[in-house]
Amino acid sequence: MSQPAQAVETQTRAEPIPRAVAFAFWLKLGFISFGGPAGQIAIMHSELVQRRRWISERRFLHALNYCMLLPGPEAQQLATYLGWLMHRTAGGLAAGLLFVLPSLLILIVLSSIYIAFGDRPLVAGLFYGIKPAVVAIVLHAAWRIGSRTLHNAWLWVIAVAAFAALFAFDAPFPLIVLAAALIGMAGGRWAPEKFSTAAAHAGTTATRVAAVIDDDTPTPPHARFSRARLLRVLATGLALWGVALGALVLGFGWTGLLTQMGWFFTKAALLTFGGAYAVLPYVYQAAVEHYGWLTGPQMIAGLALGETTPGPLIMVVAFVGFVGGWQAPMFGAEHLLLAGVAAALIVTFFTFLPSFIFIFAGAPLIESTHGDLRFTAPLTAITAAVVGVIVNLALFFAGHVFWPQGPSAAIDWIAVALAAAAALVLFRFKIGVIPVIAACALAGLVIASVMR
Repeated sequence: MSQPAQAVETQTRAEPIPRAVAFAFWLKLGFISFGGPAGQIAIMHSELVQRRRWISERRFLHALNYCMLLPGPEAQQLATYLGWLMHRTAGGLAAGLLFVLPSLLILIVLSSIYIAFGDRPLVAGLFYGIKPAVVAIVLHAAWRIGSRTLHNAWLWVIAVAAFAALFAFDAPFPLIVLAAALIGMAGGRWAPEKFSTAAAHAGTTATRVAAVIDDDTPTPPHARFSRARLLRVLATGLALWGVALGALVLGFGWTGLLTQMGWFFTKAALLTFGGAYAVLPYVYQAAVEHYGWLTGPQMIAGLALGETTPGPLIMVVAFVGFVGGWQAPMFGAEHLLLAGVAAALIVTFFTFLPSFIFIFAGAPLIESTHGDLRFTAPLTAITAAVVGVIVNLALFFAGHVFWPQGPSAAIDWIAVALAAAAALVLFRFKIGVIPVIAACALAGLVIASVMR
């Protein structure tokens, strides 16, 4: 029987990927990875699967499914995984770090401008327009996740219960995640049809093309599971974490700002199921209400900056660290910028270290976890709870934006109108986040100039 033309085409393998070429791509990706995880994954799929043919469709989705099971930013973890698969640990480190570092540098610059000049009319006007847009963006995120997740009454009940637990009882976010996971474990056992998910990713194609790492390419030696390698990775990761946190304790004490930031963001990194929007309420509870590192309006401004920079949205934590460090003169009043930069770096390190450990330790086990309901059912329940959590976050932001002087003061109808307009173009016209923020920022600048 003669083979179809496309089957013959798959016999021609692409050349091995030079390290320098891969490095250049990961660096480029770090500067163009706008659009949240969906956009970032779409860029990697277009470049690595369709155009460069570095990895096949099936292998790409296999890696993505594993990353979706993990806490943390799935797009950054996917980049780390693919870099590791192609060029061992060094490749994974390069891909994962370059995905984050451009965003970190940009956010430090923008954070310093905001904290130093945020009360100037120009900057204040821009953020007056941006903050209502953030309300609409968060609400749109809840709808986007909910439309993919809440497929039956069980999941709707979990989402509503999570919202009520936060809104009415101010329940801790980790408790909500734990409860949802336990419900998912039970549901996967007793009602598996309610908690099963079919992997469906946009941009897939039935046409299989030749790739350096193709469907039938043998697993390279460094990617094969070894218990000894697993123990080495875990020991190395825990040692890095322990040495870093121990150094902070020795230098600043357990109650020192940087130590507390390192400890808190370690916990936050382990709870980021469902994306950055899911963990933001937990970050808010700690950073604003418990520790007082920044204010509610500053948190909203940080989310706006995170939405307009490349890289994972969870990088908003670098803004939290920067503002908290700037406002705590731990190096003296003349070194506020140094304190802010140090805190941003510490927060970023402790937020992303677990992601690298998860990939280097767990990637060789993906065959045993992919499609296993014991793993996917708790994730489905957690994602349902995340919808309720994000709705609560949108209401919290709305309260601060629409009643800037407090709940007993008059409502800011201009802010309400801006948020409604932003929601309209997001939901109805499917306009991207960046144009919405830019338009609202311009509107805020015009409104502020007229009202002066």
